[in-house]
Amino acid sequence: MPDYPASIAQTDHLEPVPRRIRAMLGSQVVLDTTRAVYLWEWPNYPQYYIPLADVTPGVLVDEDHPQKLKRGTARRHALQVGAIHRPAAARVYGDDAISGLPGMVRFEWAALDAWFEEDEQVFVHPRNPYTRVDSLRSTRHIQVSLDGLVLAASSSTVMVFETGLPTRYYFNRTEVDFTHLEPSGTETACPYKGRTTGYWSVRSGTTLHEDLAWVYDFPTLALQPIAGLIAFYNEKVDIAIDGTPIDRVVTHFS
Repeated sequence: MPDYPASIAQTDHLEPVPRRIRAMLGSQVVLDTTRAVYLWEWPNYPQYYIPLADVTPGVLVDEDHPQKLKRGTARRHALQVGAIHRPAAARVYGDDAISGLPGMVRFEWAALDAWFEEDEQVFVHPRNPYTRVDSLRSTRHIQVSLDGLVLAASSSTVMVFETGLPTRYYFNRTEVDFTHLEPSGTETACPYKGRTTGYWSVRSGTTLHEDLAWVYDFPTLALQPIAGLIAFYNEKVDIAIDGTPIDRVVTHFS
């Protein structure tokens, strides 16, 4: 059992979305709805399913490719906005779909250029309504090491507690030993924290451990306490709290 709270929603769980959802392709709004539903395709987070009536007329192009899927029959559609064509961008569910899905459209997230909840852009995937993300300053002493090299040590980290993930420890830059870190071109995004502005790999002798540390210089408003601080993947480094080593956790980031 992990030492952090797991996600609680079960696969195929369905709930209404109480937020206005919009998405854009190019300069055009492709969908605009207050009637979306969440469907958990796996326990970690849901996907939006959109009423067909709330999709902009003419942007869906039927590819004449019906699919027998576990949740029912769906017809595959492309998206067409002016000269922009995105094949296999959406599936429209038919009458034999599970309860709540007939007449709903499931879009591939990356097929749209931007998604919005109300007027705030959302990245990577919909935010899970059962996920909580808190950032708390702590005076517990945290040390991060790898192959015997101390990479960071502090009694003034910001701890980020996120449902379904281990606690992340964010260090002041002055408490990180950058002599072992090499900048990386990697960029990632998080629906709760925003987009990263830097990644580092760790050089240990002749071995390069890629993309072990990151920073959000401009996180979302709720996560402002981590702005400019450096965190490491617990799954890939050795962490001690107040002198006591903790086990490496196994997640989808391992």
